[in-house]
Amino acid sequence: MINWDAHACLPQHPQADFTPVQRLHAAGVNYVSLNVGADMNPVSQIMSVIAGYRATIAANPGRYALVSSVDDIIQAAADGRIAISFDLEGALPLLEQPEMIPLYAHLGVRQIHFAYNRNNSVADGCHDLPRGLTSLGHSMVAAVNDAGILMDCSHTGRLCSLDIMSASTQPVIFSHANPYSLVPHGRNITDEQIRACAATGGVVCVSGLSWFLGQEHPTADDVARHVAYVADLVGVSHAGIGLDICFTQPELDDTPPGQFDPAYWWPASAGYSAERAPTFTPPEVWHQLPAALRKVGLSESEAELVLGRNMMRVAQQVWSTAP
Repeated sequence: MINWDAHACLPQHPQADFTPVQRLHAAGVNYVSLNVGADMNPVSQIMSVIAGYRATIAANPGRYALVSSVDDIIQAAADGRIAISFDLEGALPLLEQPEMIPLYAHLGVRQIHFAYNRNNSVADGCHDLPRGLTSLGHSMVAAVNDAGILMDCSHTGRLCSLDIMSASTQPVIFSHANPYSLVPHGRNITDEQIRACAATGGVVCVSGLSWFLGQEHPTADDVARHVAYVADLVGVSHAGIGLDICFTQPELDDTPPGQFDPAYWWPASAGYSAERAPTFTPPEVWHQLPAALRKVGLSESEAELVLGRNMMRVAQQVWSTAP
């Protein structure tokens, strides 16, 4: 059994403390995708973060394993280590060059989506005007497929996400997104998007963030309720977990340089509040998820699909195509 957390965030700083990753491992997580940057982060910052994270992983080979295959994840679990790879949130770090995608893959990025809440030259964000996938975006989807990277549609505009799922020749995932029908927040996804994701063979991984679960202090039961909705709509083989826990270190300043405006990326008009920060489920919620999933009607074998086997299946298919 492999427990798979499809998205988590450490400080965007090369000196980020990996103690939270150890907490995830202690809670039963065998694999986690760590974010290394988003559209608001310049390439210089992202490369510094990747270098720092890679150095920390390399310096602690008994604890961490940077992986590029499902076999690597299984081996890391057998060795008592937590498997890690990286993800990018947005296309701006690609500099409008599809050739950047295999470079990021070489550095450990195994998952990417193309827009972080706002539009760019590749794709639409979920809090911006709908246009659809651009011509450059079609080239980027092909490059992601060719590089053997998971194509993600989290934070992406609804129309654009449908275009991406139609264009992709590989399964597409939502690494951290919840059903809009349960909580009508602009970051959540519609039944149409969920069905389109399942039609690609992909997985919708439920976030544990309070804003998207509709609970100020979310629990495993809240996560399980959203998983059950996805499972009832499209089948349990298309539901997963991406808790989207954002770990902070007050002593590290990871603010993007330049004219960074948080209100642009997280607009109040879309339901974000500068006065009320989001609440995250703690890593230890992983201990409670199996029982919570059974409470919403999933069998033990179905819970195992949600907790990891579904994402293992998709990653096995996509990552195995890497050159």
